Amino acid sequence: MNNPIFEIETRKVGLDYDPLVIAEIGINHEGCLKTAFEMVDAAIKGGAEVIKHQTHVVEDEMSGEAKKVVPGNADVSIYEIMDRCSLNEEDEIKLKEYVETKGAIFISTPFSRAAVFRLERMGVKAYKIGSGECNNYPLLDLVASFGKPVILSTGMNDIPSIKKAVDIFRKHNTQFCLLHTTNLYPTPDHLIRIGAMEELQSAFPDAVVGLSDHSIDNLACLGAVAAGASVLERHFTDSKDRPGPDICCSMDAVECAELISQSKRMAKMRGGKKGAVSEEQVTIDFAYASVVTIAPIKAGEVFTKDNLWVKRPGTGDFLADDFENLLGKEAAVDIENDVQLKKEFVL
Repeated sequence: MNNPIFEIETRKVGLDYDPLVIAEIGINHEGCLKTAFEMVDAAIKGGAEVIKHQTHVVEDEMSGEAKKVVPGNADVSIYEIMDRCSLNEEDEIKLKEYVETKGAIFISTPFSRAAVFRLERMGVKAYKIGSGECNNYPLLDLVASFGKPVILSTGMNDIPSIKKAVDIFRKHNTQFCLLHTTNLYPTPDHLIRIGAMEELQSAFPDAVVGLSDHSIDNLACLGAVAAGASVLERHFTDSKDRPGPDICCSMDAVECAELISQSKRMAKMRGGKKGAVSEEQVTIDFAYASVVTIAPIKAGEVFTKDNLWVKRPGTGDFLADDFENLLGKEAAVDIENDVQLKKEFVL
């Protein structure tokens, strides 16, 4: 079985390691650095190893046409939202430094060339690319050219368009991880489609895969781990009472801690092969059935269903699977009732 590994700084990610939970603050801070710091504190309390931001340089990211586009989870234009919620470079540097003083890894999603160049100046160790940029191949090529690990969300894209992105990463010999995503906020259960993540793994066997989830709780992420996810990303907030378009699908510190602990457990449950494990022997000994006599049997008498049957425990010489083969054979010695049949009892 192929078992790729993805690495951010010293954190290895793959099927042999604990799932990596990414807490995405994104734009939940609504452009307020103080609020962003409070969210970082909460994410750290929840145990997050990686805290993700969104880097918006609005004038380089969007044309004036964006002022006419209203997202499905908002009531004002995407331009207005991003203009209100973006941090300037000075504040984003402070946010990155604050995350790192707390012992976590800061990563961010750039939405423009200017955002990429800002993050390079900031010295980020890895990039997260959002689903909207999955087929923005010029931007992907720019990001991949720096040779840093890239986590790519693949929502709203099919395998052929994702392959073009993957080919760019391979061309630059850049580490990459692919996250299945559904870009609805929140995502209803029937559109989560964990099978799509499995399709990613099949199509790109050299990729670590995971789920960037926009549903309302941890269930989808845990299901994804069972199906092979090594990376889990959810939006994050310190309080679900805050305003903002992504709050409805954000986890808080308690849910983050639960996701981390439960995903570790789920990762231990996946895989394996069907068959008895050595630890089950203590149960096998009493739960299996052995062939026993159900009547006294004289030497030379033929074994039949009237004098043999199967009963617990499974510690005899003949188990239930041997029963049919014993019928018609003869007893070598006299055998009392309710005795496990031994090999020397059979001719």
